[in-house]
Amino acid sequence: MEEKQETLSFEQKLQFVQDLADRIESGKLSLEDSVRQYEQGMKILGELDQELQDMNRRLTVLRDGKETELNDPDL
Repeated sequence: MEEKQETLSFEQKLQFVQDLADRIESGKLSLEDSVRQYEQGMKILGELDQELQDMNRRLTVLRDGKETELNDPDL
């Protein structure tokens, strides 16, 4: 997943995390594998949260009529 993760859409990443959760909840994984899956899922969720924050900032700028600020590297 690590190499392919950059090319996946938001929705695909979210589905991947949901699949991880299903595998963990199935009870068929060892404790170590469950922890690894959990760590991977949390990392991806952090990335998804960042994407949502970025989109929210962009939408706020557009809503406020400040389209020129979209080029601001701090956004």
